[in-house]
Amino acid sequence: MYSLIFGYGICKLSNNMIDFRSDTFTRPSHGMLQAMNSAEVGDDVFGEDPTVNKLEAIMADYFGKESALYCPSGTMSNQIAINVHTRPGDEVICSNLAHVYVSEGGGIAFNSGAQVQTLVGDRGLITAAQVQAAIQPDDVHKPHTSLVSLENTSNFGGGCCYNMQDILDISAVCDQHNLALHLDGARLFNALVATGQDPKVYGQAFDSISVCLNKGMGCPMGSVLLGSREFIKAARRVRKKLGGGMRQAGYMAATGIYAMENNIGRLTEDHLHAKQIAAVLREKSFIGEFLPVETNIIIFEVKGRFTPKDLTAYLKDEGILVIPISPTQVRMVLHLDVTPEMVERTCKVLAAL
Repeated sequence: MYSLIFGYGICKLSNNMIDFRSDTFTRPSHGMLQAMNSAEVGDDVFGEDPTVNKLEAIMADYFGKESALYCPSGTMSNQIAINVHTRPGDEVICSNLAHVYVSEGGGIAFNSGAQVQTLVGDRGLITAAQVQAAIQPDDVHKPHTSLVSLENTSNFGGGCCYNMQDILDISAVCDQHNLALHLDGARLFNALVATGQDPKVYGQAFDSISVCLNKGMGCPMGSVLLGSREFIKAARRVRKKLGGGMRQAGYMAATGIYAMENNIGRLTEDHLHAKQIAAVLREKSFIGEFLPVETNIIIFEVKGRFTPKDLTAYLKDEGILVIPISPTQVRMVLHLDVTPEMVERTCKVLAAL
């Protein structure tokens, strides 16, 4: 069911297309462009870009962490964290649907020389009992378990959210066994808005957190890695090794500050839009298994008179872009560039099928 087969083609698309392929397709708003244009900048490698420094301070304070590091992408911030937390030959525990395992180009092996033990959870959400059972014994024949990585929301789990108590239980197991706990928070703000959870509790539970700004938050690029001062000092060195040292990055960091001030609360609109579209889809005979819609992601099985590719092609002809993510499934992702009028148009097209 979850055999993922992403294939991205490059094509010229009309500006009139309604794009549900990913929330990475958002474009800066007028206000965000103004923030970029007026940003004060310096050389971030020297630690002298005031706008980058301000964004890092805002993010660290928001999650109650000591320090932060601005990175070009969520993949880089995840891979930096894994590299700092592990040594070659170590083992990382994560879900079999985790982005760090499925969609980061084998980076755990390539960048850190670590191997992965994957766990089959509920839509990508794993439990403390599973983590406890997966920890390797102290045996020279076994790899050393050093890190547990969670993802919230779970992308390939349909944007589902962790229960905070489950996170705290996993954190307790990690503390008991001296394991680091990392969070891939690519869509963490979606989870916070959907659940009302306290971001500072996340800061207490995790040793490191990667937060993307280039998805639902609407920025053109950038993620922020959070942790202790010692951790971020080590992470800065790894970022440099991976080629992620940036100069006048404040122009991009300004978009993150703008997003933190303007784009968090509006995520509820994306969640509502996802539920509206899902309600129409559930009525169609060619729709099979449907993952629960908790945030801004819709994943559903296509069967009968359509295949995922057929449905994708039909919708494209109607000016609607979706993406097949497996031989049986289609994914739709809501974001700030999808207006209520676009949702209404999409629902009408789907209802007519």
